[in-house]
Amino acid sequence: MNRILHVGAGPLGLRVLSEYLSRRMGPVVAVVDSSPDLAGKPLSALIPGASPELKVLPSLDAIQNWPDIDAAIVATSSDLRACEPTFRHILQQGKAIITTCEEALFPWLRHDKLAQELHALALKHGGRLLGTGVNPGFLMDSLPVFLTGVCKSVRSIEAYRVQDASARRIPFQKKIGAGLTDDEFNTRVADGSIRHVGLGESIHFISHYCGLKIERWDEDIAPIHAERDMVSGMGVIPKGRIAGVRQVARAYADDQVVIRLDFQAAIGQLDPYDRIVIHGEPDIDTILSGGVHGDLATSAITCNALPRLLAAQPGLHTMATIPMVHTVQQIRGS
Repeated sequence: MNRILHVGAGPLGLRVLSEYLSRRMGPVVAVVDSSPDLAGKPLSALIPGASPELKVLPSLDAIQNWPDIDAAIVATSSDLRACEPTFRHILQQGKAIITTCEEALFPWLRHDKLAQELHALALKHGGRLLGTGVNPGFLMDSLPVFLTGVCKSVRSIEAYRVQDASARRIPFQKKIGAGLTDDEFNTRVADGSIRHVGLGESIHFISHYCGLKIERWDEDIAPIHAERDMVSGMGVIPKGRIAGVRQVARAYADDQVVIRLDFQAAIGQLDPYDRIVIHGEPDIDTILSGGVHGDLATSAITCNALPRLLAAQPGLHTMATIPMVHTVQQIRGS
């Protein structure tokens, strides 16, 4: 059983931590969140059934018992630069880190120098760092790469993720622009606050591990409008308002699309699914009818990946460099 430090007590972080506790995967040694509203609160006030003696700490500097910690779960930001101080601090303690930071899936794309520095820091102190999640982390990158294991050759790969966001957490519904007007949506696309982070990382993950040479890549974002009045976590979305987003990324070689990732999430989306199409020898077309629930899958893969990361060598890792992640179930009677 692994003794963990958990950083980030937002909706996603608490969901991950709640699952870790409910599955009895190990004791939680410390919880950190920088929000002044959370500092000093007992964990039991945030997660029913958690230890009332464990209180949220305001910073990593407040941790006094590093030797009691085996690994950390970090669920704070999508941006690797924003997570950098946290990662450095924990790696210097020689600990393993599982993070939901999307840019950490394949950090060499946008932060090559920082990725090299984090790898060197992990090697020096015996730490480990892995970015994972349902997407990026699995459905549009690790799963397509794994499926090519039965292919003699691959010409191109397509991945589609079409979600009904009605059951997703409110921050996710806000992130896809649910309820906005067109002008509000366009403003937030322009300032970067509406976008699915990770399609570029997923493209380069696939390219790297499948040997698909790419010369350039691009992506575009478009709104999905409500065709009828809909109910979201923020209230009613009138017909004509934004219900969600569609974001498509493409990678090219010789002016041909060799990787296409099509992400779509909207309130009330009909017939959700996840689909992987591999053009190769043989062709593969795999559909997960109904799609994979994003919040449930993110917390599950974060917990399941932890023992696999601890079994890997020190350094900066991807989902392709650690032992295969699978569900970790408590043995009956234990």
